[in-house]
Amino acid sequence: MSTRAQIRFATREEGVTFNEKPEQIHAQFYCHSDGYPEGLGVEIAESLTKYGKITNWEIEELHTRHGDLEYIYYIWQSPGPERKSTWISIFEKISWTEHQWECIFVGEPQKLIDKYKTNTNDDG
Repeated sequence: MSTRAQIRFATREEGVTFNEKPEQIHAQFYCHSDGYPEGLGVEIAESLTKYGKITNWEIEELHTRHGDLEYIYYIWQSPGPERKSTWISIFEKISWTEHQWECIFVGEPQKLIDKYKTNTNDDG
């Protein structure tokens, strides 16, 4: 069984918290399988910290919504000279009938790796 997820990119802005879904996103991708935090979450975090390659993503239109997602990831970045660190938020679907989501993680990429990667040696 596949664990489907969307990955959305948002801009860090004053007054927008990481544990709420933002109104605007700038790019969106779909991942059909292994979308759980120990898989996709760690892959995203390692790409940001170790420049690891990410596979099996599909680019989507910004308005595309899926009814079968289990996770939505937000990668929060800040353009410009202030160079704020990148943060990640993970939302998990908690109710299929009411389409309710719960924020289960907020933090910088290394914090995600520390929390979800089961084997942290160099061999993975």
